[in-house]
Amino acid sequence: MPDSRFHNRSGPFTLATLAEIGSATLESRADPKSLIDDVAPLDVAGKSNISFLDNPKYLNAFETSEAGACVVSPRHSGRAPSEMALLLSDLPYHSYALIAQLFYPRSIPREGVATNAMISPEATIGEGSQIGAFVVVEKGAEIGRRCNIMPNAVIGPSVKLGDDVSIGACTVISHCIIGNRVSIHHGSSIGQEGFGVAPSSVKHVAVPQLGRVTIGDDVRIGSNTTIDRGSGRDTVIGAGCWIDNSVHIAHNVEVGRSAILAAQVGIAGSSSIGEFAMLGGQVGVSGHLTIGASSRIAGKSGVIRDVPPGETWGGTPATRISDWHRSTVLLSHMVRERNRGS
Repeated sequence: MPDSRFHNRSGPFTLATLAEIGSATLESRADPKSLIDDVAPLDVAGKSNISFLDNPKYLNAFETSEAGACVVSPRHSGRAPSEMALLLSDLPYHSYALIAQLFYPRSIPREGVATNAMISPEATIGEGSQIGAFVVVEKGAEIGRRCNIMPNAVIGPSVKLGDDVSIGACTVISHCIIGNRVSIHHGSSIGQEGFGVAPSSVKHVAVPQLGRVTIGDDVRIGSNTTIDRGSGRDTVIGAGCWIDNSVHIAHNVEVGRSAILAAQVGIAGSSSIGEFAMLGGQVGVSGHLTIGASSRIAGKSGVIRDVPPGETWGGTPATRISDWHRSTVLLSHMVRERNRGS
């Protein structure tokens, strides 16, 4: 259960309210006026809790759960305990997320500037923003309303933050324009020089990195992620993207809206990631490639050529997932045959 020392809970709420918030349908046998006071996993939930079932792997836990209510797909509703109230949804996890946000809303920062923060007199701090200890906000920077800048963060010259932006501790931001409702977690670096080098047998020469990073609204960026500014044009992160921890995005990369990049993804310079694309953990993308919209790349894959929109690829070098699986099966068969002959 959530620890009240770290998480502030709202509620209780009626089942009718939770169904409306979660865009779910309350099963007819459920009492819409029944009160639910918290969310909880299936295996520990009690009568006053709501849980969810999304992955069929947890059907056994669902069948024996003591949760008072559960968000579930209609196809699994017949497996529910008789006393459990059901909120039916074709996207149970999505509905649960909306319900959990109702119980645990985003905290509002406490307005104020720490006495030991270093704020340039030529910077602008929006109403309702909180500036933590040892934060540096440099000349010409603009901080929007209700922003939360955590301790030891550095906001470089002329950086612009929209409203309701959260910047994690020890994060450094330069050469960057950030939209509204963006969250950047601890230890990230945004807008630093890209890996611009003109190789030579005599002496390598640095290529000036003259672009910016632009980040759209509602983007979430995990801890220890690095996003280089463009070398000429901008590095662009589209609205609604989710970027996990320890991701590297090189100069001139364009990430389309609502793309999802899992932990340790690395994208080389000037590649384009289409909207709603999904890259699994530790995927590597070579430079100057196009990953199509709504495509999916399996974890640990190495992508060295363009991926068409809507396709699923995997392996190193990455290819269509069906071809990758056939190659894996064929290789295993060849190894077994060789072992039999030895």
